[in-house]
Amino acid sequence: MKKIELHNTYSNKKEIFTPQDPKKITMYVCGPTVYDFAHIGNARPAVIFDILYRLLRFNYGNENVIYTRNITDIDDKINTKAKELESSIDKIAETYRNFYTSDMKNLDVLPPTIEPLATEHINEIINMIEKLINNKNAYFIDGHVIFSVKSFSKYGYLSNRKTENERAGARVNIASYKKDPADFILWKPSSKDLPGWESPWGRGRPGWHIECSAMIKKHLGNTIDIHGGGNDLIFPHHENEIAQSICAHNGKALANFWVHNGYLTINQEKMSKSLGNSLTVNQLLKTFSGETIRLSLLTAHYRQPLDWSNTLIEQEKKTLDRMYSILLEHEEKNDVEHEEKTDVLTPFPDNKILSALHDDLNTPKALATLFKLCKKLKNCEDHETKLKLKNKIIDSGKLLGLLQEKPASWFSAKNKNKDDDYITNLVLERDKARINKDYKSADIIRSQLDQLGIILEDNNNKTTWRRNN
Repeated sequence: MKKIELHNTYSNKKEIFTPQDPKKITMYVCGPTVYDFAHIGNARPAVIFDILYRLLRFNYGNENVIYTRNITDIDDKINTKAKELESSIDKIAETYRNFYTSDMKNLDVLPPTIEPLATEHINEIINMIEKLINNKNAYFIDGHVIFSVKSFSKYGYLSNRKTENERAGARVNIASYKKDPADFILWKPSSKDLPGWESPWGRGRPGWHIECSAMIKKHLGNTIDIHGGGNDLIFPHHENEIAQSICAHNGKALANFWVHNGYLTINQEKMSKSLGNSLTVNQLLKTFSGETIRLSLLTAHYRQPLDWSNTLIEQEKKTLDRMYSILLEHEEKNDVEHEEKTDVLTPFPDNKILSALHDDLNTPKALATLFKLCKKLKNCEDHETKLKLKNKIIDSGKLLGLLQEKPASWFSAKNKNKDDDYITNLVLERDKARINKDYKSADIIRSQLDQLGIILEDNNNKTTWRRNN
């Protein structure tokens, strides 16, 4: 079995992934704070780590990989949203959690093994905070429990930041009750109108960072194989997770691998609501298929920045159209139905695609190979070779979460508005083939159109079409 190589942010180099226990691979990825629709930047880590999840399951077996992606359902942003909409905090969290689940399913992101809610782990959070206080890593002041950064000598190693060189106020919350500007909140008091739980420090609620550490400890243990998330989480979130977890667990590492995806921009600008360019997955799904969005997110290497644009997604829709068109052209009535999408233990994926994914999830290289396989299939004449090649394309696609639709379904009437141009182009190609007396190509195209439920009406060398509905 070929080893997976991943870039480890902690060591800043690519390393061979060696699990602590091949029968129990543990991966944790920071999930959404459910106060609004997930934007396309939120979708990038979901899709990237879905690829890694699929690859780990392929290498080690479905049952041997435990993937945990949390839901942050207690946060000041949720509280603010509830006030804005004059709704309950619980209702806001539940509503946007459901939207997130639906949107990720549409992107063919497999559900994680465990999806814990922060609010279901208050006891574990309190217990961890008590350990940190007892170990002199945290202090209680003015109703707050604060982690003392100076108590952890390796603070800043992941992000390569030195706390003494940090400018006061730079990405940290400066408050009068902190002994050091870099110190961060573990527990804070709650007023009557805010959610809260009884604790040794009074009624209050947890800080953001401690939630992930407590959930990892409960579901995956002290030290996990892989911790993932976006670059924006390296500091302060993941830096703080490392500090509090190591201090609470007597020096044991939180994760052996730290994997982070690059930033996403919109038309070469940072995405933000203030600039008016925030783009949600929910919005995109009204115009494009989830598979088109997914492919667009995979076109750049996960560690590199990805610039999102209309040009990008329109181009990738055409790419999928071409690939599905080739699969449709070679589809036969006795073809075996595609297996369930969740079955990622594919028997015959292409070796070059596997090698690309094993090499730090090189999706651009894997996609380039997939495109070449489709072109090879297009020109294939031998029936047995064609069948093997087609199965290899579909099996390889499973590892990428692509090409799992029946080709005819891809171009079905439900996509009428999106695919009229595609059908018109097919008809024009058929007309051209007939004019050139290439009747074999014309018959192949007509067969494709028949499967799409398209009725052709020939008049001399010009053809019109309509749907059979």
